[in-house]
Amino acid sequence: MSNRSDQPTTAGDDGAGAAEKPRVLLFMREGQNRKLLLDALGDRYRIETTTDPSDLGSAFDCCLVGHTEFSRIASAIEQERESADHVLPFVLLVPESDADAMGSSVWKYVDDVIELPVAKAALRTRIGNQIDRRQTAAELAARTGELERVVEDLRLKERAMDEATIGIVVTDPHQEDNPIVYVNERFEEITGYDSTEAFGRNCRFLQGEDTDPETRRVLREHIDAAEPVSVDIVNYRKTGERIWQNIDISPVHNDEGEVTNFVGFQSEITDWKLKERRLDVLNRVLSHNLKNKMNVIEGHVELLRDEFADGEEPRSLDIVTDAAVDLMGLAESVQEIERIISVEGSSPAAIDLTADVLRIVDMLSDHYPDATISTDLPDEECLVELPGIVAAIEEAIENGIKHNDSPTPWVAVRMTKRDDGWIDIEIEDDGPGIPDHEIAVLKGGETPLEHAERLGLWMIYWVITKAGGRFNVATTGTEGSVIELSVPGHDVS
Repeated sequence: MSNRSDQPTTAGDDGAGAAEKPRVLLFMREGQNRKLLLDALGDRYRIETTTDPSDLGSAFDCCLVGHTEFSRIASAIEQERESADHVLPFVLLVPESDADAMGSSVWKYVDDVIELPVAKAALRTRIGNQIDRRQTAAELAARTGELERVVEDLRLKERAMDEATIGIVVTDPHQEDNPIVYVNERFEEITGYDSTEAFGRNCRFLQGEDTDPETRRVLREHIDAAEPVSVDIVNYRKTGERIWQNIDISPVHNDEGEVTNFVGFQSEITDWKLKERRLDVLNRVLSHNLKNKMNVIEGHVELLRDEFADGEEPRSLDIVTDAAVDLMGLAESVQEIERIISVEGSSPAAIDLTADVLRIVDMLSDHYPDATISTDLPDEECLVELPGIVAAIEEAIENGIKHNDSPTPWVAVRMTKRDDGWIDIEIEDDGPGIPDHEIAVLKGGETPLEHAERLGLWMIYWVITKAGGRFNVATTGTEGSVIELSVPGHDVS
């Protein structure tokens, strides 16, 4: 900012408070009138004086223009007013004797014309009115901008909800019977009801005769208590088709903590439920029938042995017996793996892997007395909350012994606790190594040509993966293999 001496002149600068005062640009030459204006306004506004037209591009709240300067900056004033985001007031100061000579065209450029001399109170009032106009316009512009952002944000969220791949429902608990007030397009596709048919109705209109009463009770109690709830439920389409849905419902609170709405997310799981129940039935039938058939086979093998009691038994009897035993063991392994994998959530309490590994090693050492099992474990506790982890470690150690043709198999168990709370476990053996196709199946999935024979490896993989951990099988470079496990410890958030 410059004045006639090319140095900025500022009045009303009283320290930290000056920055909060409105800024008034006084565009006029030195003289008695400018001095009077500085005295009249300096205590209320931050006054900056100049005669340089380029200073009109600086930030200010009101510009007072002397009549002798007006003609040479009129076009600059017009340009600044047009480019301003909101009201930018200019006030023309004229001697009383020259007021009539200015003409009406000046109003194209200025917002007020003040004749000098003028009473201090009147001057302050009129300048204050112009600054108030600007500040009001600025506030309105800010609110309008904020409103536009809010509206756009709401539109974006609504589009996201409308185009979501799951059904979304919003209800209003302040209305009678907590009716639906919003559904997205996916809800309409799943249920067959459009929004006009769903609005104003409670979500239970989707239920029917096969909807489990216990599931209804759970939903009702959690909603009445304003608590989140997740259930699998039988609902019905508009056509009367029976469908399974997973429903997640959560209360929505305002800043005061009051429940304003409930939002529900619907996913159709009919195919998954049918598959789950089909596998359950097949598992029970297979388990029951397999045991019965194995008993029949074993019974007939014994009858055949009796027939050959006085002679040499065919070797095929031993082969049939071994196959029957293997099949029974396979069925029991499948059931045990299913029991371990199907456990939901975390362990009831944190367990110490260090202590459990020592217990497993002691047990397997008794069971396989010719095997050598060495350990390198931390002195500190290694707490985890992972269901199935102990069974997975036991399976990995025992695999290293069972699949080793050496009369004295060797297995080493190493465990470390990292600084980030994760626990690394290595189980190394000196056996023939895990076949490449078994490892490939774990990474790429089974195919008709490639499939795993070791269910134990799958069990380890499923347990670790379900826990969010990492599982890897490596070779030692010569013989043997190393199973590498990494799992989050109890302290990992």
